[in-house]
Amino acid sequence: MNRETPDARSRLAVALDLSDRTALLAMARLLAPEAGVLKVGLEAFVAEGPTLVRDLVASGADVFLDLKLHDIPNTVSRAAAAAVRTGASVVNCHALGGAEMMKAFGEGARSAAAKAGLDAPKLIAVTILTSLDAAAVRAVGLGGSPREAALRLAILAKESGLDGVVCSPEEIETIRAALGGDFLLVVPGVRPRSGAAGDQRRVATPADAIRAGADLLVVGRPITAASDPAAAARAIVAEIAAAR
Repeated sequence: MNRETPDARSRLAVALDLSDRTALLAMARLLAPEAGVLKVGLEAFVAEGPTLVRDLVASGADVFLDLKLHDIPNTVSRAAAAAVRTGASVVNCHALGGAEMMKAFGEGARSAAAKAGLDAPKLIAVTILTSLDAAAVRAVGLGGSPREAALRLAILAKESGLDGVVCSPEEIETIRAALGGDFLLVVPGVRPRSGAAGDQRRVATPADAIRAGADLLVVGRPITAASDPAAAARAIVAEIAAAR
């Protein structure tokens, strides 16, 4: 993932939230020319495993391996090393695992990349899921608003040596102002103005997210469930380009 000379296409990650290998690879082939990054999440990874990621990387795709690793530090370190060996360009953990876990995540990933002769992927942490609203955040015992909780976790992620975080559109400006322009902000919960929010609670349009300071937008169903996924992806890329 190239942040030095980003174009509009490189700012879009398509979430391949499918479990059928044939359908997933067909969607990947269709969308690879339209989006800079393909995201493999839990559904696809549990169904197909690391071989799927390796196949996508071998085809030339930049892959965001979205496993949200969250366990004791030693387990996360080993899992991060295995994730890196797939060749993924972006790998994540969950910031709620705490500072020691995030440090272990970074150390395990970077050590594995060096041993394998690979470029280290971008290492990021999930802050607050975009499916959670203020009531849900309170229910799980986090103090303050989702924005306040996300900022605390983003600061902790940076202090733990990670490259960036996943945050909702509502937290972009706050985190960007606090942590600077070099901190990678990956933003799901992005919906075209005409798109349904689905199970997302804190959402924005692609243009609004880019103007607020997002680096990489993650879009799934508005593209993959569209009657013409390639056209849907191109429309979002065009909106990103216009917003910049």
